[in-house]
Amino acid sequence: MQIPAPNELLDFSGKVVLVTGGGSGIGRGIALRFAQAGADVALNYLHSEEGAALTAAEIVKLGRQAYSFQADVTDSEAVAALFTSVVDYFGRLDMLINNAGIFPLHSLETMPVEAWDQVLDANLRSTFLCTQAAARQMKAQDEGGAVINIASIEGEHPAPAHSHYVAAKSGVLAFTKAAAYELGPSGIRVNAVSPGLIYREGLENDWPDGVSRYQAAAPLGRLGQPEDVADACLFLASPAARWITGANLVVDGGVTTHNVY
Repeated sequence: MQIPAPNELLDFSGKVVLVTGGGSGIGRGIALRFAQAGADVALNYLHSEEGAALTAAEIVKLGRQAYSFQADVTDSEAVAALFTSVVDYFGRLDMLINNAGIFPLHSLETMPVEAWDQVLDANLRSTFLCTQAAARQMKAQDEGGAVINIASIEGEHPAPAHSHYVAAKSGVLAFTKAAAYELGPSGIRVNAVSPGLIYREGLENDWPDGVSRYQAAAPLGRLGQPEDVADACLFLASPAARWITGANLVVDGGVTTHNVY
């Protein structure tokens, strides 16, 4: 096995990555960082067409190929069509970032069944469908690949009014291990990244108490940035993580280091 030199570990030239939910927030940050590292980028979106198009335009300015694809990644037929379109456009697929998801608030006692189903579908079903499609394409290429599932620290540390989201992200973590076990013999590595609270524009106005409490609780003293999550994905997708699969990389500024009693 040829081991890349340290200065070559984060060079993704000639590689293609698909980022679901790539039109804004963490997905946008991941897409831009992979492009900066040399990858061509397929951006999936459901509603954020303008954001995905703007992100693709920024990537093209970096000298990389980029294209945005609309698809509901909770729908099996839409996912199949998405992967066909990505491979038709780019010619291959080397990396998948399962980032799409939603996180509404509902108390357990008053939550409609439809809200439970919607959150499980958006966060967990989408991860299964896209991983399955990526695995089939990567196996056909016979060159291995990397799948990274964006989970959450809530997968192991529940938050109020988020029982559906907690269940979905816990499922993502378990699915990551199961997929890593099954796909490893084909050279496909599957890992998860669990972010803590990540900054978005207006967050300090929408939830000032939560922002201040998180900053006080995090040993590193700040909220995360999309690039913090993106760089964890770069590492896990790179040859630097060539012997890592089935792992969960927590990116939370140390907030989960506290005792719970």
